[in-house]
Amino acid sequence: MQCLKPEPELTTTNVVTINVGGENFQTTKQTLTQAGPNSLLSQLAETTSDRFVDRDPVYFSLLLSLLRTGALPSKVKDFDLRDLIEESRYYGLESLLTNSLTNPSQLDAFALQKSSILPLNGRDSPSAVATTPFGSLHVSHGSKITSFDWSLTRKSTILTQFPAVDSLLAISPDTAAAGATDFSGLQILDLQNGSVKQTLNWENATRSGSTVQAIGSSGEFLFTSFESSRRNSNSIMVYDLNTLNPVTEIGHNEIFGADIDSAIPATKLRWVSRYGLVMASGSHSGLSGVSGNIRFWDIRSGNVVFELKEKIDCFSDICVSDNLNAVFKVGVNSGEVFYTDFRSLSSVNDNSNPWICLGDKRKVINGKKEGFGCKIENHGNQVFCSKGGDIELWSEVVMGSAKTSNGSEDQSTKRDFKKNMMGRVKDMGGSRITNLAFGGNKMFVTRKDQQVIEIWQGSARGI
Repeated sequence: MQCLKPEPELTTTNVVTINVGGENFQTTKQTLTQAGPNSLLSQLAETTSDRFVDRDPVYFSLLLSLLRTGALPSKVKDFDLRDLIEESRYYGLESLLTNSLTNPSQLDAFALQKSSILPLNGRDSPSAVATTPFGSLHVSHGSKITSFDWSLTRKSTILTQFPAVDSLLAISPDTAAAGATDFSGLQILDLQNGSVKQTLNWENATRSGSTVQAIGSSGEFLFTSFESSRRNSNSIMVYDLNTLNPVTEIGHNEIFGADIDSAIPATKLRWVSRYGLVMASGSHSGLSGVSGNIRFWDIRSGNVVFELKEKIDCFSDICVSDNLNAVFKVGVNSGEVFYTDFRSLSSVNDNSNPWICLGDKRKVINGKKEGFGCKIENHGNQVFCSKGGDIELWSEVVMGSAKTSNGSEDQSTKRDFKKNMMGRVKDMGGSRITNLAFGGNKMFVTRKDQQVIEIWQGSARGI
């Protein structure tokens, strides 16, 4: 006769009961420790005394769901976000709440639609927009910079020394780098009290002032494109992002005679993390049309690794997608989107045209400048391009990879991208778009002569 072992008794030593505002909640010590070692809830998990918290039990139930599942329940949209944030701060859960509500991986490009607007003080329209990964937002308008926290519920404005801010980069939620094309120096600003922490200048040969044409950054470095006030020299300075000490100088040009290429300062800087390169692009409008160059710099050697010289349908704007391993531009003449595979850049020479048009190729040779003022940016696996008051969304249709004779991937195979128009019908049209930016799970849009920022986000669960 087989002897059956008795069932183990259910242990209750791991179960914790907390009285919040007169309502009892039961959970486990493991759930409470998800709040972090310094939080109130982790302390309550270890105490043996009375576990009473004099707070609102309704909001506590939402935060407890966040600890249990890593996500807020769908009913959270019925509650005031500011009250929920205040409760999360009391318990030490704001970072978890931030990650749940603004995680960049939750941005669904195909579901984006205009959900709200943020008004700005004064009469000046936005000139530059800077964001942090989890959604803090800084906007320059005239000589002012207005900042919003990650929840977009707290707003502050500072007055800068610049007549107008043309370049803006978020270093942290409370610190930004700012510059102007008509005012010397890159300023590192404390956005809480409006003070200048430090001013960075480029010492050019003529010892004239150095205006800022563009700012960029990587995890380690701050990149700044300077042009002398006399406009006869330019350079890209690389600084340590933590100490702000200069690291190296690349792309230094002293302009002599009619050397147009060296006369063009970089007006856009982007870090290409996949290859560890800095993309620097700039263009010039002359009697023969618009020309420009796109250079990819290795900051360790100070050398140009790849270069694209733009003469036919020069870019109005340009972006590099690490995820898609490609460079995208919008042509200033055609207004069409083009791409080139990053892996093919090594074979580009002065006589070749690496660009593949994703739109109407017939517009390339027109001189109408249909792309003037168009913006192009990428996020994740998508590319966003503004056309007047509308936004195009370009996505790659994944096909089977062609192979060469030695079994490697054929880089010359044409890739297939499809276009979608973004937003609802009522979101389309309007004034020309002047900025596209991404922070957290949102897209931020500004328009010509409008003193507001549009917030675009998906209709997914959340506040």
